[in-house]
Amino acid sequence: MVSNDERLLAAGIYVLSIFFPVLAPLIIWLIKKDESSFIDFHGREYFNFLISYSIYFIIAGISTIILIGIVLLPVLGVMLFVFTIIAAIKAYEGNQYRFPLIFRLIK
Repeated sequence: MVSNDERLLAAGIYVLSIFFPVLAPLIIWLIKKDESSFIDFHGREYFNFLISYSIYFIIAGISTIILIGIVLLPVLGVMLFVFTIIAAIKAYEGNQYRFPLIFRLIK
């Protein structure tokens, strides 16, 4: 059973990532990952998400040369925001959420 504090901190990883994309989630994850497997899961999942979407944004930025990136960049931005909100809600409910379309580099 996941405690209320664990759920709140896991959701905080995602909510704070909207304002502080690297620092706030990293601090929460590094402090609490050894105490809670739930927070550790969400921290790893968030950073895999961040790495994957950073790569996608770089590729889309480069592909603006051939004009396809002009369409891809706004779509990626919307996906980034929507998936972050969904993950925050799922974490607060106490569920594990796996982002679609990401590389799981941090295991």
